[in-house]
Amino acid sequence: MMRNLVKGAVSGVLATAAMSAVMIAGDRAGLMGEQPPKRIARAALPGARHRPKPGEGVLGAVAHFAFGAACGALFAVVVDGREPRLPLGLVYGLGIWAVSYQGWVPGLKILPPIHRDRPDRQTVMAVGHTVYGTVLVLTLNQLCRDERVPSAI
Repeated sequence: MMRNLVKGAVSGVLATAAMSAVMIAGDRAGLMGEQPPKRIARAALPGARHRPKPGEGVLGAVAHFAFGAACGALFAVVVDGREPRLPLGLVYGLGIWAVSYQGWVPGLKILPPIHRDRPDRQTVMAVGHTVYGTVLVLTLNQLCRDERVPSAI
């Protein structure tokens, strides 16, 4: 189980990096407004909920990668060493998006739910989460294969 957790966390970090690249591209294209991880961090920091705060960008990035690692670890434990197929990763990534942006994020009044948020931001977020799920599965499968291949050294 510990190996699955570690492989999943590593896969989740790499998947979050790929997803973050999509989010940055969306931001540079003017589609995002404020980045959701930054908004979530702002809400968690003391002071007025919707006012910019020092350190929110760094905290948002750290929290985003930690959440991605945790979601990756959970996924790896659930698949239990089996190589998941790509559709499962896509469903998982979109499931994280739906549970987060239709559930707990608007529940905490950080961002509006998907159907009331900026359509362009939610399009980028949906694409980003499919990238997350894709990279998660591909990386996890590769780590599982690498573990089974004996070293030549």
